[in-house]
Amino acid sequence: MQPGEGKVAMASSRQPMGFSRALALAALFQGALAFGQEAKPVATTAGNLPSSLTPNRYWNLRLTPITEVVKKTRGAVVNIHSERPPSTEDFSVLGGAKNNINGMGTGIVIDSRGYIITNNHVVEDVTLLKTRLSDGTTYAAQVLARDPEHDLALLKIETRKPLQVIHLGTASDLMTGETVVAMGNAFGYEHTVTVGVVSATRRDVSLNKEMAYKGLIQTDASINPGNSGGPLLNIHGELVGVNVAIRAGAQGIGFAIPVDTMVRVAADLLGSKRGGVRHGIGIRNEVRTEGVEGVRRAAWVDVVEGAAAKCGIQRGDEILAVGNFPVASSLDLERALLDRAPGDKLEVRLRRDGLEQKKEITLDPGRPEPSLAELVWRRFGLKAQGVGADLVSKANSQLHGGMLILEVRPESIASRAGFQKGDILVGLHQWEMISLDNIAFVLNHPELPSFQPVRFFLIRAGTVQRGSLAHID
Repeated sequence: MQPGEGKVAMASSRQPMGFSRALALAALFQGALAFGQEAKPVATTAGNLPSSLTPNRYWNLRLTPITEVVKKTRGAVVNIHSERPPSTEDFSVLGGAKNNINGMGTGIVIDSRGYIITNNHVVEDVTLLKTRLSDGTTYAAQVLARDPEHDLALLKIETRKPLQVIHLGTASDLMTGETVVAMGNAFGYEHTVTVGVVSATRRDVSLNKEMAYKGLIQTDASINPGNSGGPLLNIHGELVGVNVAIRAGAQGIGFAIPVDTMVRVAADLLGSKRGGVRHGIGIRNEVRTEGVEGVRRAAWVDVVEGAAAKCGIQRGDEILAVGNFPVASSLDLERALLDRAPGDKLEVRLRRDGLEQKKEITLDPGRPEPSLAELVWRRFGLKAQGVGADLVSKANSQLHGGMLILEVRPESIASRAGFQKGDILVGLHQWEMISLDNIAFVLNHPELPSFQPVRFFLIRAGTVQRGSLAHID
């Protein structure tokens, strides 16, 4: 990842693994013999403990608030490994393709059913995505939804058992100088822990002309390449931020997205993929600090439509639970409705004018999402299916596959660009095309207007040909 303007770099890593290892080893050996002193290990056993220390007391003295934070949260942090294909600029027509680029990052479990939040830049453009849990098990991950503006993405993994979920805190009451703990996949070293303080809050940081962050937490806890998407935790082990960026060339300057922003965005992302049902409740999140009781989150009804209006929910109600699921935020509400179907009846427990009430809501049908095939046919004018590297290797041995054109809709963008049945689409703009997901990614890309006219690369009669598409709506 190249540093952007202002020398701020995202804290994920997509450099070839060999270089990452060399960089990490160089740093390791450089610090191995500080000040010319020889390290002298000392074995500590019950036999040589001071008489005042029992084995239990010895271990208890080693326990600190930091070690407790690590034990409390480690299981809710996942390591992310990815592969990104070379851009179409690397195809044979432009001088030969390169190998896939390995990347790394970190994710945070926000629901025990396998839902994970990370940074958008960790998963952008990737073709292979794997997660590794704290117990060493590895799962393939799917990108469900992305929010490039806030640099957050929602992932899903299918696990055989419930996952540990991170405990949410708040960034609204963070104090400058407060101790924080960062955890992540730094340089590929999984579950690396670093400690620092909150250096400042509400920092605005420009990464480049296209990406600027608002209201970040600044910390001197080390945030290294691979830490992107990992947690920034307070001394109670509560999530206060999502690590996102480091200032290149400067030590002790890192940044994190406040957890309160993450909660709002993650709820929107989860709701966008829930599609099958609608509840008609718009939530205003509120965080209160209540003395020794600590932080209290509250989910206040701000918008009432459809199913919610029918069952008597009102604006200003505080939602306490949906079914058996406690609700204290918009994210909790969306989690409570996962795996629900239209027509399902759920008890909603709420507080109105200081008194608790119960309502029964019947979920409305959601707006069905078009399938990937429908999306590509409607907006691009193609019916296509994926083919393997064996059908494209004669044109370029480095290609990983392509999309065989089965049908071209007359008067469509593809038709006007000259696509023909039997062509194999291998690239759009700067990305390799090996699945309908890849085509949909380009069609739905938030920066699509700036790409146009979009270049394409296809194989016809055994050779790679190139062209440009007319404006894509």
